[in-house]
Amino acid sequence: MARILIVEDHPTMRDAMRLVLEESGHQVDDAADGGRGIEIVRQDPPDVVLLDLNIPVVSGEEVMEALKADPRTAGVRIVVVTATGEEGRQRAMARGADGYITKPFSPLALLRTVERVLPGSAPSAS
Repeated sequence: MARILIVEDHPTMRDAMRLVLEESGHQVDDAADGGRGIEIVRQDPPDVVLLDLNIPVVSGEEVMEALKADPRTAGVRIVVVTATGEEGRQRAMARGADGYITKPFSPLALLRTVERVLPGSAPSAS
């Protein structure tokens, strides 16, 4: 079981991801904007952050930069969850993302991506 933070501004997407993850035994928190996401991670770092790039207050890229620059949160795994498409993968990975998944995605793809980036899992070339 992992602690996962979903940072996503669309309530339906947040709820769908929460349902899939909780049914698999994970503990899930969420934030509707980047500012709140940073706050939650700094208070109690989760194992994985599922981060939409297009979110209000603080953008997903800025959230990623802030978390990776802070020694207290630099080790938190970040999976970018975006509708941007595959063309954004290289940029996200270069900025510190540990995983990348494009919307829409299947519940199985979400679970496999989370499992792949969890601390202690084997590194992958995704």
